[in-house]
Amino acid sequence: MTCLLVTPWWRDRRPSQLVADGDLAVTRVVDWDHPRVNALVSRVPAGKPLDLLRSAHQLIASTVRPVYALNDTQPVSRTLQRGRGSCSQRLAVLEAVARAYGIPTRVRGLVVDGRFWYPRFRRFRYAVPSQVVLAWPEFYVDETWLGAAELFGSLPSRSACGAFTNADGETLFDALSRTAVDWDGVTCTACDLSATVLTDLGRYSSRDELFAKHGQTLCTPVRVLADPVLSRWAPV
Repeated sequence: MTCLLVTPWWRDRRPSQLVADGDLAVTRVVDWDHPRVNALVSRVPAGKPLDLLRSAHQLIASTVRPVYALNDTQPVSRTLQRGRGSCSQRLAVLEAVARAYGIPTRVRGLVVDGRFWYPRFRRFRYAVPSQVVLAWPEFYVDETWLGAAELFGSLPSRSACGAFTNADGETLFDALSRTAVDWDGVTCTACDLSATVLTDLGRYSSRDELFAKHGQTLCTPVRVLADPVLSRWAPV
């Protein structure tokens, strides 16, 4: 049974058709003008947008250790300083690199069923939030918006690579380069995660805007108390 009490249940998270334009702006979260972020950007080889973003993903995967951090609005510079981050925080780093190279980004807000995380937290299901707010980034490449998983190829073409199971050390961020992460049911395979999506909140010009409107997954007091512990706990 998922837990409702630890979430901001009073938030009005209705489906939305909002489609914001992409942006290159520096935000509180995506602070790509910070020297620490610029140092990472300088390590990404310049090239065609897709090649650049794939290289950036590989670099982030190898330099920012995956953990169960809870603060979705943590600045990218802070994530790099700590050298560890959640899927959301690592995706924000990828956005920062993209914007620094002039590639517009935006995020799609998805409310995902907490039961999607049951395989990962078998012994702690009672503590899993009933709903998880996910900021799924999109990148404007060659006049087309591509979801994060599409940076490595179309979803149907990658659906035979083995589904993301949420049951081992592989995180959503890591899975992007290996398989199709399909929130819309376009693959019709085990990679189809559309049944876990409870609400599509629309597309926002930044993750800052998404979380300002809809809040984060956990209530602030719970997040503040739990993050110091969970932000050091790595998936296994």
